[in-house]
Parts: sequence; structure tokens; C-alpha cells
Amino acid sequence: MSKGLFNEGVLEFLRTLTILCVEDEEDIRIIYKSIFSSLAKNVIFASDGVEGLQKYKKNHIDIIVTDHQMPHLTGLDMVSEIRKVDENIPIILITAFGDSTLLTKALNLNINSFVQKPIPQNEILFSIEKVTKILIANKYLQDKDEYQSYQENLGFAKELNILRNDFYYQMIDSDGISLLDFLYNPIDIMSGDAYSARRIDEHRTLYLVVDGMGKGVSASLTTMIITSFINHLVDKMTSSDNFDMYALINESIEFIKPILLEEEALALDFVVINNETNQLYYSKFAMPVLLMQDINNNIIRIKSNNPPLSKYMFNFRIDTCNIDNITKFLIYSDGIVENETKYDERPYGEFIEDDFLNSFTREELKDRFFEKIDAQEDDITLIFIKKIHETKIDIDKRVFDTRLSVVEEEASEWYAAIWDEIGCDMKTSYQASLVFTELLMNAYEHGNLGIDKREKHKLLDDNLYLETLLEKEQECDKEIYVTVSKIIYKGTIYIITLIEDEGMGFDTQILSEIFRNSHRFNGRGVFVSRKNSLGIYYNAKGNAVLYLNKL
Repeated sequence: MSKGLFNEGVLEFLRTLTILCVEDEEDIRIIYKSIFSSLAKNVIFASDGVEGLQKYKKNHIDIIVTDHQMPHLTGLDMVSEIRKVDENIPIILITAFGDSTLLTKALNLNINSFVQKPIPQNEILFSIEKVTKILIANKYLQDKDEYQSYQENLGFAKELNILRNDFYYQMIDSDGISLLDFLYNPIDIMSGDAYSARRIDEHRTLYLVVDGMGKGVSASLTTMIITSFINHLVDKMTSSDNFDMYALINESIEFIKPILLEEEALALDFVVINNETNQLYYSKFAMPVLLMQDINNNIIRIKSNNPPLSKYMFNFRIDTCNIDNITKFLIYSDGIVENETKYDERPYGEFIEDDFLNSFTREELKDRFFEKIDAQEDDITLIFIKKIHETKIDIDKRVFDTRLSVVEEEASEWYAAIWDEIGCDMKTSYQASLVFTELLMNAYEHGNLGIDKREKHKLLDDNLYLETLLEKEQECDKEIYVTVSKIIYKGTIYIITLIEDEGMGFDTQILSEIFRNSHRFNGRGVFVSRKNSLGIYYNAKGNAVLYLNKL
């Protein structure tokens, strides 16, 4: 009879719940048992507030039905203790009194429903239905939030797949050494910014930064659509060795124009650097100035040469400049320069040139930016390129045999002695030595001995790892080359360590997967190395790695 008062959905949900009934009168507990036993999954009884509190703590309770006037501990006193740990559990208060003081205290404790003695069966069932619907609503909202969070995470993962970085933890070393660093820091899951860094050939690199002019899903969709299309064109052009910057831009504009809304616009940077001819080609659509620094520490500003990309764009320019004497580049979206700082709310654009000039690495520029602001206000995207043009002073070079004893003892002692001679603080010396140990071991086991991650895990599981290393090294005549140099920049000394093995190398794009999915990979070496240096940079082959430390 009582079931007919509930709709099927509420009744089905109620059958999954546990009700705690706290009542000192036995005849009322019998009534509760007859009412609730066929409705709820479990019904737990307590004879006073003390016992009720104990049973609440020992069991998973979904709904509490409690009398107020009970020995040892009143119902409201019990509820007061429960509310200290759970503000939301639905509670039905049964009372023979209706004075305002009691009601006020009950309301302050977020009592969800009141039933006055003697207890009408329909009224208690109505209260149970009411609080069950509250639980259903809370579960729906929780599930909805979880589902939305799941979808947002999938969306962000898709965005990261659309962004293409052919230089993830990689340097350019075909025409001198250029260190590439990137900062992609969206303020929301659905970002209006995007970037790509694409290897065209041995000497040329394309850098793309896209900024959807607007906020929300529309700007994000437009940004991701054009970025994906541009990367698709780059793939086609490079696969046929037929890269054409003009055709790339022209086809991208014609593709995106029908998709743009009437009032919508895009800001973009297309930048191609040719390290062989020392030429920079650019087509900038309403983007902030591209900053360059020459060997004399002068700042060169490359302004936009095109308006924002809109439905009504028909022509565009590509310009070029000589970069023979350029040592640093900074390509970025407007999120960083428009951000207010702590200094009278002045935009960071007033500080970026000095900070860029004084930063040897992206990490230093990033620190300077975040030191000057209270909060990030927009998506931030930047590409920091540092050519190692300064005169490097070699501190020491050494060639090591591929032997575990050499790696663990001789090489480590040699490297530690270099840092002792440099005379820096203990923390910096320790961090550099930690990175050296990790990356040298990678050169030994993964590089020259050719043991991949899967084989290593199996050997460790079978307790054959050390034995296999010693066997393999007996047949290995390859060597490991280490060079330690220093560069002095703006009065600060930077130590550069280069480790090169004679192995087959590896595809450094796997590092992208390791850092995005750290819960699924061990990758201890690269994690430790990144954390304890200013940056790690592999060559294209993956058999040489350079890292920086700052004194």
C-alpha cells in the first residue's frame, strides 16, 4: 500500500538506500520497521542519540529519521555532531513539540523535513519521498559534473593532439644549436589559443600561433579547426617535399573563411626560419610584435603586416628579414602582454622586452612574468627560441667506455670533480649531478646497449636486469661522449652538458606521451632531468642530449 505513494523512479532509487531510524520508543521502531523494510535496501535502528551517532559512524547511511526528545543525547544534539562531518545528508526530525526555539535550531542544522507526533503514515512517507528526491537530484548533479569534467578532459586531450610540436624536448642542431621552448597555458579547458612547431626540412622550421579573437566555445572551435587544417597541409607538403608558404596561407584562408561568423576574426602568426640562409619569413595577422634580440643585445620588433583574418580577407603579405646576427626569438599571443601586473595595473606588455632581454631561457622569462602578475587573465601561448651564438668555453671533455662500472663510478666522479672546481652552491651541484647520472645511464642502457623500456621491465621482473647489462656490455664497443661547457650571459654563468652515445637513438615524440600521461609511464630519467635543470634538449636522432644549469 505504501509503495503506491512513490513513482517508480523514486522507489527504485530508494531500494538502493540505507535509512537510520533513531527512536527511543519501541512501538514506534516497530512502526518504522513495517513502513521502511519493504522500501529501503537496509534499515538500521538505534534507541537513543548516542547509539544513533555510533551507528552513523560505523555504517554508510543515506537518510536519517530521528526523534528529538531522547535520553542520553537528544536528536538535535546528535544531528549537530553529524553536521560537523556531513552537511548534506538528508534528515527527517520527529518531534512532539512545535516551539519556535526548537524549529529555529532545527533549521540552522539544515533539517530537511519535520513530522509531528503522533506519526501519520502518509506524512512520514511523504517526507521520505521528499528527501529521496533530494538525493536523486544531488546524484544527477554529481554525475553531470563528472560527465562534464570527463568530456572537458577529452576535449583538452584532443586539443593537445591538434597542436603539433615536432620539437618536443628537442633542439635544432643542423646549422648550429637552437634551443626551442614552448609555453601553452590555457585559462580554460576549451582554449582560444593554439600553436604548432613543424620541421619542414633539415634547415627550415614553421612556427604557428593562433589566437581566436573572442572567448568561449566558438573561438576555441575556430582556432582548433584552422590549426588542424594547417597541420594537415604541412603534412602533405612535407611528405612530397613541396613546402610553399604562400600556398599554405592562401589555402588556410580560403578554407576558414566560410566557417567564420560575420563578426568573427582570427589573429595568426606564420613564421618560417631558415637556419641555412639565416632568413626569417613572416605573415602576421594582427598579432603582437615578434621580438628578436641580436648579438649586441638590441631588440628588433617585427610588427604585423596583415589585418585580422576575417570572412572578407582577399590579400595578404609575406615579408622577410635577415637573422644572421639574431640570438633569440619570442613569438606569442596577446594573452601575455595584455595581462595586468601588480604595478598600478600596467599591462605586462610594458615589461616584456626587458624581461625577454634578461632571460637566457624560457623558464626565466616565465618566472619573471608570473612574479609580476597577481593572476593569469587569458590564454597564454609563447615560443622561445635561443640560438647558442655566444662563445662557449669548454670546461672539459671525456670519452667513456660502455661499462656499468665506468658509468656509476669513473664518470660520476669526473663530473662531480668538475662541479667542485666550478665552486657553486651544493644544491646546484647536486641537481646537475643527478641529471648527469640519469641521462648518462640512459645513454648506456637504452643508447649503446639498445635495451628498450619493455625489455627493461621484463628483465627487472625476471630478476635478470643486472646480469643482462653485464653480458651485453661485453659485446659492445660503442662509446659515450661528454662535453661540459659554460656560457656567460648578462653576468650569469650557465653550464651546458652534452651527452652523446653511439646508439640508434629514439623518437623524442614519445616524451610527449610520457609527460601527458605520467601515471602510465615510469620515465624517471626525463622527469628527474627536467625538474633539476633549466631544460633538456635531444637532437633529432635522439642519441644526444643537452641540458642547462644556472650558477
